[in-house]
Amino acid sequence: MSFFTYQDGQMQAEGVPLARIAEQVGTPFYCYSSAALTAAYQAFAAAFSGQPATICYALKANSNQAVIRTLTALGAGADVVSEGELRRALRAGVPASKIVFAGVGKTAAEMAAGLDAGILQFNVESMPELRTLSAVAAARGRNASVSLRINPDVDANTHAKISTGKAENKFGIEFGAARAAFAEAAALPGIEPAGIALHIGSQLTGLEPYRAAFTRMAELTATLRADGHAIRRLDLGGGLGITYGEERPPAIRDYAALVKEVIGPLGCDLILEPGRLLTGNAGVLVTRVIYVKEGTSRSFVIVDAAMNDLIRPALYDAYHAILPVAEPASDAATRRVDIVGPVCESADTFATQRPLPPVAAGDLLTICSAGAYSAVMGSTYNTRLPTPEVMVRGGDYAIVKARPDYDAIIDQDSLPDWLVDTGVSRSRGVA
Repeated sequence: MSFFTYQDGQMQAEGVPLARIAEQVGTPFYCYSSAALTAAYQAFAAAFSGQPATICYALKANSNQAVIRTLTALGAGADVVSEGELRRALRAGVPASKIVFAGVGKTAAEMAAGLDAGILQFNVESMPELRTLSAVAAARGRNASVSLRINPDVDANTHAKISTGKAENKFGIEFGAARAAFAEAAALPGIEPAGIALHIGSQLTGLEPYRAAFTRMAELTATLRADGHAIRRLDLGGGLGITYGEERPPAIRDYAALVKEVIGPLGCDLILEPGRLLTGNAGVLVTRVIYVKEGTSRSFVIVDAAMNDLIRPALYDAYHAILPVAEPASDAATRRVDIVGPVCESADTFATQRPLPPVAAGDLLTICSAGAYSAVMGSTYNTRLPTPEVMVRGGDYAIVKARPDYDAIIDQDSLPDWLVDTGVSRSRGVA
């Protein structure tokens, strides 16, 4: 169910016309639907009803405080991969007892922050990390609840840059080293081995990679229990895909049924870490056409959004549907155009030879499925202003991240003493 639809000739987010938001906020801007977030979470939770599962939203998909708070109010915990995300989760009201700290490069300071907060568990991805965590926990007189992330060497059949479960990926402990890793974990001070974690990739559109990975996890659980380890918790990660264009990802209920079939007999508590699945189709990026440039072989629609606002097409060759905010006539002719931004990079392209109804300078476009790995990956490249974020609920909307001004960005820099008194005047703005 989409919460971004045409009503009375205009694209609306729930009950709010996107053009109205553009008038107040300016473009480009991100817009999130509270109802879409709620519906996605409730559908996921309903699919796992009856299973002993804790749903920990993966903040890396979208870490806006309003997004986290919306999901937290529905019962979500958090999967974090940095101290910054840990602080965001706590600030948004996520109970520490429902926070999982993942990531391959946790520092000792980050480990200390997680221990001091009293989080549910650390997902440990290497033996050096495990030993560091042991030292940090022991120094604090605490026990760190740990799940060892095991790399099952399973091909997720997804984009190479978001595949995380193959032997050549940097993530997790090699499957063949799992028994030795658990033996050492059990012997280290300050470490309480609680279970196994895995995550094989993002934007999966089939269940077979999950079946293969979960089967290996079930076999490993039996082996480790035979070795005397009390495996009571299994972290299954996330990664279930969404529809951007022609993808047909599995239904959540089918994914839940697979978990119940393969993992259920083990009698473990489960941790699930959906991210994109909850936020991806709950957000759009709205941009305005600056120029339509006619070339000899191409037509370019140049918009005011750029790769610094939405890097996915440049980074992953990702597809996003792009629609006019003003509803075109049902019989409107289309022509193939390249939709590009103003950044000085050829990679600053949102779509190539995409059929689009006629548009002109000043028209608004909606870049769809932009609620995950979009605003959160933004930058100020070319000293462009960061994109503001808006959340809609019913007929209301609020700015949940404002657009800063140029001085706020430039003032993050500072001059060394030897450049302060060089006789060069500094202006605070454009006269």
